[in-house]
Amino acid sequence: QVQLVESGGGLVQPGGSLKLSCAASGGILSVYDMDWYRQAPGKQRELVAGISRDFSINYGDAVKGRFTISRDNAKNTVYLQMNSLKPEDTAVYYCNANKRILAVVYDYWGQGTQVTVSS
Repeated sequence: QVQLVESGGGLVQPGGSLKLSCAASGGILSVYDMDWYRQAPGKQRELVAGISRDFSINYGDAVKGRFTISRDNAKNTVYLQMNSLKPEDTAVYYCNANKRILAVVYDYWGQGTQVTVSS
């Protein structure tokens, strides 16, 4: 059972930056694909960025060019560097670890960290 703990959220002014971290325990992060999702009030959860086990990366259209996802398997941690933040980036950000072995899907979520972008 993998436990994920996000940190680094907070209140930031528009144009500012934050770096989120997702620390894993109870499992080896290197065997999982890792994603960051976010959910704003009244909206569906959306994919922000993903980094696969072989370090392939993808971003949601809303954050391309502003956010950077990375992973440090030695530290069992995934990061999300968020620059040029906008009020519409305000949401709870969740870390997800997932992998599929044959027909079995392993899917783990953190508790989320609040990011608020406001002046």
